[in-house]
Amino acid sequence: MDLIKKKKPLAGNLITLAILCALFVLVLILMEAGALTRHIRSMLVPICINIILAVSLNLTVGFLGELTLGHAGFMSVGAYAGCLFSIAMKDILPMAARFPLAMLVGGLVAAVFGVLIGIPVLRLHGDYLAIVTLAFGEIIRSVIINLEFTGGAAGLKGTPQDSTFVIAFAVVLITLLVIMNLVNSRHGRAITAIRDNRIAAEASGINVTYFRMLAFVIAAFFAGVAGVLYGHNLSILSASTFDYNKSIELLVIVVLGGMGSIRGSVISAIIITVLPEALRELADFRMLIYALVLIVMMLLNASPRFAALKGKLHYGALVDAIRNKANKEGKAHE
Repeated sequence: MDLIKKKKPLAGNLITLAILCALFVLVLILMEAGALTRHIRSMLVPICINIILAVSLNLTVGFLGELTLGHAGFMSVGAYAGCLFSIAMKDILPMAARFPLAMLVGGLVAAVFGVLIGIPVLRLHGDYLAIVTLAFGEIIRSVIINLEFTGGAAGLKGTPQDSTFVIAFAVVLITLLVIMNLVNSRHGRAITAIRDNRIAAEASGINVTYFRMLAFVIAAFFAGVAGVLYGHNLSILSASTFDYNKSIELLVIVVLGGMGSIRGSVISAIIITVLPEALRELADFRMLIYALVLIVMMLLNASPRFAALKGKLHYGALVDAIRNKANKEGKAHE
């Protein structure tokens, strides 16, 4: 019985990855055929970036159960660290070596900041943690604007535009594999135990401080990597992009997709990225329709009937139904 329970998340994760890979191949075919407009192609990398950010934020907000609003701050730290590295190494290293190293540098710098911020901040919970992490993001943005080597308020210029859809999608797959394996491991079960009941988890011998820090740092690392992808997708990197609105937007994506649902975060990130662009032609009514769609999605997400419908359409349920049908047919033939 335990073996079957362990196989269900694995089957669901494999199906999620298979669907994403199929969509990736489809998009490449459409790009080669010239069926995608320039505007649609320009949205592919931002979609991948938002998926990385949403899935990594879901680790702390959904699985750990801690409300943090500093994800844009880690994204900005990683973006500037990676872009400054690329600018310094532009004439020294080829793109094939420079860009992966830039993503690694951006992720590690963001992770270091995650440790430095996490040590004092993770003593807090709930609204207090949200306020402090939001303040961290705003402080980082203000510091970046007032530094000369980051370009100040004018933004950082000269970053090579190395981000491509293929590279961004590869990073999405790596992010999903790492987060999925973590969540389904012993460490992941400890993290969710802390979310369900911190006192009981601590009483059972789980090192609460360590696992909270682990989730926080891993989320910060991937936020930094996403920031590097973002910085290498633009000609000018501006600190004003990483304000509190960005952190709230990422939180909205996670909440809409479902707390603790990686698949939901992926779908929600795609919708929230595409929706404003799809409504751009409606001009004055664009933001009104966008807000209404968000409200409807929130209401559906909170509806018990919709939750029951999602349960019936869940990959694990579909796999079980197919397996049961195959078993019945096998017995009938016997």
